[in-house]
Amino acid sequence: MPKTEKPLEALRNYLPENCFDAVVHFLHTYHVHLTITKNRASILGDYRPKQTDRHHRISVNGGLNKYSFLITLLHELAHLLAFEQYKNKVQPHGVEWKNIYSSLLAQFITNNIFPEDIKKELLKVLNKPSASSCAEEGLQRVLYKYDAEKPSCKLVEDIAEGTHFQTADKRVFKRGAKRVKRIICTEVNTGKKYLFSGVYEVKVVEINT
Repeated sequence: MPKTEKPLEALRNYLPENCFDAVVHFLHTYHVHLTITKNRASILGDYRPKQTDRHHRISVNGGLNKYSFLITLLHELAHLLAFEQYKNKVQPHGVEWKNIYSSLLAQFITNNIFPEDIKKELLKVLNKPSASSCAEEGLQRVLYKYDAEKPSCKLVEDIAEGTHFQTADKRVFKRGAKRVKRIICTEVNTGKKYLFSGVYEVKVVEINT
């Protein structure tokens, strides 16, 4: 097997069943250099337009579960297709990108790749895709169920009031009451209050008071 095929074959390990050929078709057709990275706290994926080497560049966090990985990859492929069609003449997450992303999602939804609970949430996304790959709370909540077990990690909405937790940047907070769609949490070191999404993943910690 030629060396250039090895990375693509390894991609199977990151994708759900029955979508490898469709994904590879896009990567070959548009000359995509795909990088699978270590987990990044601030982004799930990234797209860079082709430069002098004529390759588009996409990176996706390798620690995502298979369904989150595919959705993130489709999000970035939608940026690529928008660039191919409109160059830099449209907003990154404007109506053009949203239409392309919705079309991509629809293709993969109809191929029975996703479990029913994820499929149900994706169908809601089709009419109004978000600027962030998995940012819709309903979708993120369902996708979280397919993550590898992380005993010390929970969603903010799943921990009791008064529980302390640590965010990715090592700050420690105390979980407070829910206010409409957000949860009030107090940063321990500063006493400042912040509003957290209920589906924000944190690490539960114990502190001496």
